[in-house]
Amino acid sequence: MDGGCWFENVGGFHGQFAWSSWGNQFECSSSVDWLSFGIISAISALKVLKSNGKLGELKRPIEVIAFSDEEGVRFQSTFLGSAAVAGVLPVTALKISDKSGVTVQDSLRGNSIDIAEESLLQLKYDPASVWGYVELHIEQGPVLEWVGFPLGVVKGIAGQTRMKVSVRGSQGHAGTVPMSMRRDPMAAAAELIVLLESLCKHPRDFLSDSGNYNEFTMESLSTSLVCTVGEISTWPSASNVIPGQVTFTVDLRAIDDVGREAVLYELSNRMYQICDRRSVSCIIERKHDANAVICDPELSSQLKSASYTALNKMMGEIQDEVPVLMSGAGHDAMAMSHLTKVGMLFVRCRGGISHSPEEHVLDDDVWTAGLAILAFLETHM
Repeated sequence: MDGGCWFENVGGFHGQFAWSSWGNQFECSSSVDWLSFGIISAISALKVLKSNGKLGELKRPIEVIAFSDEEGVRFQSTFLGSAAVAGVLPVTALKISDKSGVTVQDSLRGNSIDIAEESLLQLKYDPASVWGYVELHIEQGPVLEWVGFPLGVVKGIAGQTRMKVSVRGSQGHAGTVPMSMRRDPMAAAAELIVLLESLCKHPRDFLSDSGNYNEFTMESLSTSLVCTVGEISTWPSASNVIPGQVTFTVDLRAIDDVGREAVLYELSNRMYQICDRRSVSCIIERKHDANAVICDPELSSQLKSASYTALNKMMGEIQDEVPVLMSGAGHDAMAMSHLTKVGMLFVRCRGGISHSPEEHVLDDDVWTAGLAILAFLETHM
């Protein structure tokens, strides 16, 4: 048996299980951001196969990867590890800096990972060497809990855009500048944020007049479009001062890429109109874009069958369909889709809560997920 474990130069951890006679490999993954639940499940399934003497019966090598920085919160650049492996991470990403001015390259070097542009390019996998990719993750939403199923198969991942909006006005004293003479970026930002909420709640009301979008796009937006302002900051940020500048982020997601672009176009135009009316300037920067990804039908079918096998072992014979759902959250599978076909399996989480100390998964659901990955691997013998 060949293989081994290694860190790559953007902080991800790889483990390969291979026999010398095998061909192109299969990837199983999760991200370090989420405590590697998917990693543990994949390794546990492989351990069972090894204990049963069946590991050598797999048709192809298995590589388990704990990708670094899926979320991209610090540097506003998502999928750092998976994008590097898929060959879609630009070398300029190394120069992206956080709020303190520390770059990605500086951060990696501070953790004893010395990377240059040449070594970044060498991280890209050859597409011919990879047969497919599967990712296991908690749902991060309430649907599976609502329908009473521990597992669900993901049919696709919503496309997403992240923007930074900077509104600049005229700084002044809170007590001496008359309301009629103010160019207040805070009041303008508030109106822009309410506009965003209205557009995302009722996209038909804003887009239907143009007549350029079909019913599929409109229906898709009505059911999948979500928009969030997660950060807002002011300068100079004093209680007795009219701000000179307000900056906020926009996170916009939808299953239909055409519809998402339509919303962004309409949103930007209306934002500029509001700022002109209020005599403030507005700069809209697109910081991140990722197109929607449709999961591979073959992998999805195999994951669905594997889920049935796991559920039957845990719950007895079941009659209901394993749920098939879209993911509104971004995942490393989005980056890996540029390299190979992808599939995803979701695990139920309590209350749909994620990115919080309240995040919780039942022990039985963890066990069921591990059994599903095992059953999936057994279909590749």
